[in-house]
Amino acid sequence: MKTIMVQGTTSDAGKSTLVAGLCRLAARKGVQVAPFKPQNMALNSAVTPCGGEIGRAQALQAMAAKVPLSVDFNPILLKPNSDTGAQVIVHGQALTNMEAGSYHDYKAVAMQAVLESHQRLSQSYQLCLVEGAGSPAEINLRENDIANMGFACAVNCPVIIIADIDKGGVFAHLVGTLALLSEQEQALVQGFVINRFRGDIGLLQSGLDWLEEYTGKPVLGVLPYLHDLALDAEDAVTIENRTDNASLHIAVLLLPHISNHTDFDSLRLNPKVDLRYVRHGEKIGSVDLIIIPGSKNVISDLAFLRNEGWDQEIERHLRYQGKVLGICGGLQMLGQKIVDPLHIESSQRLTMALGLAALTTELRETKQLTNVSGHCLLNNGKVDISGYEIHCGQSVGEALERPFLTFVDHPLGAVKDGFISNDNLIAGTYLHGLFDNPDTSTAILQWASNGKFDCGGFDLAIHREAQLEKLADICEQHLNIDKIFALDV
Repeated sequence: MKTIMVQGTTSDAGKSTLVAGLCRLAARKGVQVAPFKPQNMALNSAVTPCGGEIGRAQALQAMAAKVPLSVDFNPILLKPNSDTGAQVIVHGQALTNMEAGSYHDYKAVAMQAVLESHQRLSQSYQLCLVEGAGSPAEINLRENDIANMGFACAVNCPVIIIADIDKGGVFAHLVGTLALLSEQEQALVQGFVINRFRGDIGLLQSGLDWLEEYTGKPVLGVLPYLHDLALDAEDAVTIENRTDNASLHIAVLLLPHISNHTDFDSLRLNPKVDLRYVRHGEKIGSVDLIIIPGSKNVISDLAFLRNEGWDQEIERHLRYQGKVLGICGGLQMLGQKIVDPLHIESSQRLTMALGLAALTTELRETKQLTNVSGHCLLNNGKVDISGYEIHCGQSVGEALERPFLTFVDHPLGAVKDGFISNDNLIAGTYLHGLFDNPDTSTAILQWASNGKFDCGGFDLAIHREAQLEKLADICEQHLNIDKIFALDV
């Protein structure tokens, strides 16, 4: 199996997007291609068919490659749950929580998991396109590195370095990054890609010529700034997505540890919906629906919500017959109590929640990870629904006797999930991805507007496929694809 790695001069340089575009181009050529990221740090994740958890970017890249999701595409996933600690997920399964210092010592073990996954992929695929993490020039992180040059050296693969010209200083970024690598690592770098260029390419040519002469490395292409490209984000939340002609107004609380905010991509892209993320220091204001999203640290984010005064705004919203939806951690916050006997998230055993639903949640060590389908019961209907579960909490209580949905395809059988309040103003569910299906999204939006508006459902799958095709076309037009796929060391 041939392996090619994309590393970046900075975070958000375009590594994920470039790998996705190359995956789709390889798939077009009939090549069996596997995306790969040795180590990912993100709160957006996806569930594989075997019940494992991988980064959202690798799930998108697998869709681009037209291959089923595998835990081997992202063998190490770190999900931050504090400023200094994260949950460590190896081959799709959560092992433990670690502080940054402890994980630094654990990297030697983690590297073995990374190399095992890469070896397994080599038995089934012709090409492996690897995405690095952050920058390879982070001096304090280079020892025992598994995410960038540590991996590249271990498998002896060619490396492309991508930089974002829109940030400014692109030549300094590229030359500086290269200069901070060892001679062995520099030898692996086979070329550069410049991303997000605006304007006349002729004005950049003298800089490109200088870069090639100074470094002895070729520029493999210059990608334009893609203003309207909308693909699943690995971690950063897209804030600016307002629309002036919306029928329905939705506020999503931007919690410090928000997880799987990709739940709201289809709402963000729906022209009839005005979706706004409410940030620190902002008021919720007048909206039709308030969504409390998933969270990697529910207890900490609940305290944040209260400190912002959002709990009082939610109560006022409900008094005026507004709707509230809690997803995963948001469902737990809507209940009466959150019990943490194993101190998974906090030193306190008991936390009082918002008290808006008669349920209690206990945080447990074992995480529920599964793809599921069933029927949404909003509006006294029975609309088909599908999505995935990622949670370690188990909720019980009277509120759950009026469920949000019933599962027909679940490892535990025909079980129920979530709740709808007796006054029909509040709902909660553990299901992620519930807006991705147009029929389900339509049902939820009709509930949110009390049937006043037909906002329709946005088909995210069709949109994502069109965006991947567009990305591949642009990569083919602006990159030296034949040279990239022929790279070797």
